[in-house]
Amino acid sequence: MPLPKRSPLDIKALVRALRAGNRAALARAITLIESRRGDHQAGARELVQALLPETGKAIRVGITGSPGVGKSTTIDALGIFLIERGHRVAVLAVDPSSARTGGSILGDKTRMAQLAASDGAYIRPSPASGTLGGVAAKTREAMLLCEAAGFDVVLVETVGIGQSETAVCDMTDFFLALMLPGAGDELQGIKKGVVELADMIAINKADGDNVKRATQAAGEYRSALHILTPRSEHWQPPVVTYSALTGSGIDALWQKILDHRKIMTASGEFATRRREQQVKWMWSMLEQRIMARLRNDGSVRSKVKRIEADVAGGRISPSLAAEHISEMLR
Repeated sequence: MPLPKRSPLDIKALVRALRAGNRAALARAITLIESRRGDHQAGARELVQALLPETGKAIRVGITGSPGVGKSTTIDALGIFLIERGHRVAVLAVDPSSARTGGSILGDKTRMAQLAASDGAYIRPSPASGTLGGVAAKTREAMLLCEAAGFDVVLVETVGIGQSETAVCDMTDFFLALMLPGAGDELQGIKKGVVELADMIAINKADGDNVKRATQAAGEYRSALHILTPRSEHWQPPVVTYSALTGSGIDALWQKILDHRKIMTASGEFATRRREQQVKWMWSMLEQRIMARLRNDGSVRSKVKRIEADVAGGRISPSLAAEHISEMLR
């Protein structure tokens, strides 16, 4: 179905094109929700609301790991594995942003060569642009748009630094933490918070001479997990080894994700998590709306600038300044 050549705010036409799986429409829709223009934001809200009945059916997987662990290579291998089995895969890859321009530094499509060339995949690199932990502010909406366009697996790749792990965990069904072989050194720098959030730990680069080291690392992580309280009483996070380079172990990795979904659905926890995520999303959007008013309302912005100057000059305390600003929003 060709995308109608109408105004970007012809929401009904955009809805029809998305439901038909039009990739150009999906790109336009995500650009619309990422826009900061007031009319675009209003249109984006209308678009997401209209598409809600078509969302929520995909398997949402968050993938994190330190830079160099092979996140993009893993997504490339996993995505091709899924497409060969009939799935349609959307990848929302949040790039680090240039401090000067705000644009993406890394080119995720160049690091996912096979997926980028596949008709069964859609890759959307988004600059983090200073949002909390490097998670693009509109990733949740983009995920819903991908689902409405017929993608049944959505993979969200985090920057792997800061607080992005918590944010991605709060918008996905399964949170996968990737680690490297070399258990001794790696465990010294283990991020306890990430491991506590993870639904599974996967040791990458278990190939060639690294197989033994990867197996040893997996054993160390299993021991570490025994002293931590799992996120769910129904699921003990497993530790697996695999190779994104050769594809070995990718099938077992995906099967664990399916096992998790089956168990969580049977226990009722899957539905509970989805509901909780919706509420968290609401509060996140509210915070963004409040900050947008502080930035965009001319009279409020000028008053805030004066208060900032008073705080910088030591004339009023930050706590009193915050109170003054909050009173402006009443």
